[in-house]
Amino acid sequence: MTRQVLQISLCLFLFPGVFALGQEQAGDGDKAMAVRKGNGGLTNDPARVEEFIDWGLGMFVHWSLDSQLGSVISHSLVGASEDYVDRYINELPRTFNPKKYDPDEWMEIAKIAGVKYMVFTTKHHNGFCMWDTKTTDFSIMHTPYGKDLVKDYVDACRRHGIKVGYYFSPEDFHFQREFGVEIRRVGGTGAERKDLLAYNKKQLDELFGNYGPIDIVFFDGGEKEKLAQYIHQIQPKCLVTRGEMETPEQKLPKEPLPGPWESCFTLGSQWQFKPTNEDYKTGGKLIKMLIENRAKGGNLLINVGPEPSGVIPFEQERIFRELGLWMFINGEAIHNIRPCVIVGEENVYYTQSKDGTAVYVFLNEFTDKNRWRKGTRKEILLKELKSTPHTTISVLGQNDRVLEYNKGADVKSRFEQKDGGLEISVMRAQRIYNNQSWPNTVVVKLENVQFAD
Repeated sequence: MTRQVLQISLCLFLFPGVFALGQEQAGDGDKAMAVRKGNGGLTNDPARVEEFIDWGLGMFVHWSLDSQLGSVISHSLVGASEDYVDRYINELPRTFNPKKYDPDEWMEIAKIAGVKYMVFTTKHHNGFCMWDTKTTDFSIMHTPYGKDLVKDYVDACRRHGIKVGYYFSPEDFHFQREFGVEIRRVGGTGAERKDLLAYNKKQLDELFGNYGPIDIVFFDGGEKEKLAQYIHQIQPKCLVTRGEMETPEQKLPKEPLPGPWESCFTLGSQWQFKPTNEDYKTGGKLIKMLIENRAKGGNLLINVGPEPSGVIPFEQERIFRELGLWMFINGEAIHNIRPCVIVGEENVYYTQSKDGTAVYVFLNEFTDKNRWRKGTRKEILLKELKSTPHTTISVLGQNDRVLEYNKGADVKSRFEQKDGGLEISVMRAQRIYNNQSWPNTVVVKLENVQFAD
C-alpha cells in the first residue's frame, strides 16, 4: 500500500465528518461556511477545519482581575464567604490597572515560538468582561485602566498575522450573584439559565459584532453547544473548538481521536499567573508534548498567564523561546502536516506532509540526559518504514555537508533497507548551543518512503 493511500485512509478514519458531509449549506455568501449536520444543527466548515489542522500550535491566554491575587482564575468565588465575594467584585476592579499591557509583545513571543493562533479570555467564569461591554459594569471599562483590552488584542493579532481566538465562559458567577442564586458550577437550581443564555448572546453580539471576523472561539462550560450554534449563525466562518470539537484538558489521549481535536495545557500548575509555589514544565517537555500531539492528529493550545501589569512572566517567556528555537529548525514537521497511519514506535513519533511525499521522524530518544552531542553519529532502526528507489534522507536544519572545525568529517545522512526495517545513519552536525550539546529532539525527513505492511 502506498503512503498516499495510507494518508487518505487515515483521514477517512480520523475525520469522517469532513469526507461525508454533502449536507445542506447554511445559506449564501459567508453563511455557506457553516455546514448542516444530519440532526439539523450547524457545524464547522470542513475547509476551515483543514486550515485549523494545518496551524498545529496555539497560545492560550488566561488573564482576569484576580491575577492581582495570584489565585486560581474565577474558582475561588465558589464556596467563598460573602465578605470575600463582596471584596472580589467591588474592590478588585478598583486596583486592576495593567499599564504594561502591550499585545504586540505577546505576539512577538508567539511568532518566534511558531504559534499560529491565539485564544484570549474575554470572560472567564467570574463574569468579568475584558472588553467595552454595555451588558454590565463588571468590566475593564470600570477599572483605573478603563480601555478595551479585547480591541487591542484583536488588532495586534491581525498586525502580526496570528489568527484571532476568543475564550468565553457561558457560566457567569457575577450573573448568578446578581440573579440571587448561589455561586457554583454544578448542582445549582438552574433558575438563572434562561436569562443567562440571553445575556451571553448579547455579549457575543458585542464580541462578534464590534471587532470584525473572529477565527476561533472556545466555550468553557454551561450551554456551550447552544452558543456554538449561535456563533455558526452570526459568524459562520468562525471555528468552534470546545463546544464542537474534542478538547482534552491537561492530558493527551492515549490514541488518536476521531475528527479534529485540540488539547490544552498550562505551563505550570495553574492557568492564571501564579507568582509563588509554581512548578513550570521545561521547554523540552513542552516540545515532546507538541510532537506527540501532532503525531496523533491534534493541535496543541499551550497557556500563558500574564502578570496583573499585562506582561508575560519571564519564566514563561523563556520556555516559549526554547520552543521557538526548536520550531525555527523543525517547524516544517509541525505545521501543514497530517498524522501517519502509524503514530510511532519506541522513542520515535511520525508525522507526514499534507501531500504524503515526506515522513518526519522525531527521535526523542536522544534528549535530556541522553542528549545528542554535535559531531556524533547515530544508527536507528525504524521498523515501521521501508525505502523505495526514490527515497531520500535529510536532517531538518542542517545541510549534511559541513561539521564546523572538522574539514574531513563524514556528515552525510544515509539509510539502508534491512530485513527488520529501515536503518538510518545520521550525524548531528549543526551547532545549536555553545557547549555542543543540545537536549531536544532531532527530526529526520524521509521522502518517498512507505510504511511496512
